[in-house]
Amino acid sequence: MKVEIWSDIACPFCYIGKRKFEQALDEFDQPVDVTFKSFQLDPNAPHHSTESMVTVLAKKYNIPVEKAKEMNSQVTAQAKEVGLNYDLESIRVVNTMDAHRLSHLAKEKGKMGEVMEALLDAHFVQGRYVGDREELINIGAKAGLSKEEVNTVLDSDQYKDVVMQDQAEGSQIGVQGVPFFVFNRKYAVSGAQPKEAFLQVLEKVKEEDQPQIQVVNQGDTCTDESC
Repeated sequence: MKVEIWSDIACPFCYIGKRKFEQALDEFDQPVDVTFKSFQLDPNAPHHSTESMVTVLAKKYNIPVEKAKEMNSQVTAQAKEVGLNYDLESIRVVNTMDAHRLSHLAKEKGKMGEVMEALLDAHFVQGRYVGDREELINIGAKAGLSKEEVNTVLDSDQYKDVVMQDQAEGSQIGVQGVPFFVFNRKYAVSGAQPKEAFLQVLEKVKEEDQPQIQVVNQGDTCTDESC
């Protein structure tokens, strides 16, 4: 079974949804091939910014800063329910293109899951700026990528086309917000749904993937009550 997850490192619900999906996988009895797909919520975000997300929220929704902090508190509470200790007060606006490009380098090395986890943890839990080159190099190195490889990618536009292709592909199949989970390109779950919702879809796909035996010709047989 293949599951593709469209997400953005700057999306707090993507990390929460990832944890809930993982909880479902822990109770599922078959292996699942998980791939992350890039979906930038704000491709035009500045590459270097000192502006906090609280300020951005207040401007975006035309609300007082205190109200924006209340919204963040609600998200923080949801994260805590799945064992994530968010530090949303420390988060700054970030352009996630380079972080996504790092994830695609990691994918080629079989390290995409580790790097995505590290990026989300750095951004939401540790309050580190994942738009910074040194942060990305350290995250890549801890996942087993060489610093030279990461530097080479960051010095170029490598994987930028892949990120944009993921974004376009997501839009084509109806992704309007993230996280967005696609199961075998047949079913989808939108948002950080409860564990049970993911399990339900996993079981449904599993059932449909079971080979169905059709009896073409039937002759004399033995049963428990004959022969």
